[in-house]
Amino acid sequence: MVTLSIMGVECRYASVKILENVTFQAEAGELIGVLGPNGAGKTTLLKTISGVLKPNGGVVYVDGRELNRMGVKEVARNIAVVPQDPQTTFNFTAMEIVLMGRNPHMSRLQLESPKDVQLALSSMRLAGVEHLADRMMDEISGGERRLIMIARALAQEPRILLLDEPTLHLDIANQIKVMELLRELCGKRGLLVIAVLHDFNLAARYCDKLLLLSGGRIQATGTPEEALTRENLSHVFGVQVYVKRHEMTNSIYIVPVSASGGKERLRKSLRVHVICGGGTGASLLKALSDQGYETSAGVLNVLDTDYEAAQQVGAEVAVEAPFSPITSAAHRRNIELIKRADIIIVTEFMIGKGNLKNLEAAIEGAKMRKPVVLIGSLGLKQDFTGGIGEKMLRTLKRRGALQAHSGDEALNIVSSLALKK
Repeated sequence: MVTLSIMGVECRYASVKILENVTFQAEAGELIGVLGPNGAGKTTLLKTISGVLKPNGGVVYVDGRELNRMGVKEVARNIAVVPQDPQTTFNFTAMEIVLMGRNPHMSRLQLESPKDVQLALSSMRLAGVEHLADRMMDEISGGERRLIMIARALAQEPRILLLDEPTLHLDIANQIKVMELLRELCGKRGLLVIAVLHDFNLAARYCDKLLLLSGGRIQATGTPEEALTRENLSHVFGVQVYVKRHEMTNSIYIVPVSASGGKERLRKSLRVHVICGGGTGASLLKALSDQGYETSAGVLNVLDTDYEAAQQVGAEVAVEAPFSPITSAAHRRNIELIKRADIIIVTEFMIGKGNLKNLEAAIEGAKMRKPVVLIGSLGLKQDFTGGIGEKMLRTLKRRGALQAHSGDEALNIVSSLALKK
């Protein structure tokens, strides 16, 4: 039996507070769903529970022991994580990926034993991906990769399982299959499972408890009936809903009515300028718009999927012709949009000599003392300018640019800055 205690946890990126006074307890056999709008701090919460992020305040306890005092392997023997966007640096077979879950139980130079192989196969069988054992990961769909990462987590034999959007990219049949698997792991194996979810109805049907997170704080907690009330969903998500009980499943279900009033509730018209390209900003622009932010973007060429996304959300755009380097006119337009913005986000786009002016524009924004957020490892892997782009990124960092490891973390930072306005 395992117990998890989160006591007054606070997390910050630079001076921006992402989690504030988060406190809750959980124990073996529970399936806990974490729900909240984009940028609420859900992924940061999982990273803190897993030990990837050390909290700036508060403590995480596992069975009464402080998590940060446990060794890396000991943490991995207790806690397994299925990330939101699983990626592999090299191309392995599915079986090789799942066997990596046995590493916490092996010494440094030890090879996998027959028992390890059997545990890996058993985990793949549970996740329904045993037939993919010999397939290379780049030959497998996004949904199948997610199931393989769940199998790898099970091969760790953890006592606590953390999942960030486990049903993402899955069809409805596999969504139900995953949720029923999680339910079975709690009931038959006594695991404590904490999953970030976006589907209210899946959460209501399968979870024992729910946490509603917004602005880095827990806004509501309890059973699905206690947490998913009309008042709570209006407060946290800015949507009007009907809450009903299904006659066949006896679980509550949510019917959205409208999002009227949501944008007025959020962020006081904070304007965010996104410097992106090559599809790296599309989902971010959509998420910013959904949360009620005014957006702009640039410089983008008219065939870029980011340009299409900006058009769809009504963002003002500094535009350039297809396959052309950024001209002085487009650069000036980009600077004009930056002057009107409250915050600038730079996504992880490929840097070439044709779009270096986008980084020049970001530096100009930093000189104007506007907050700049850099997403990911931009420039370190995707700089095709002989190091010029990387040097410009270092200039941005010296001028105080904030680093976000994902779009969600960038949204967290924007959300925190908006609350200060």
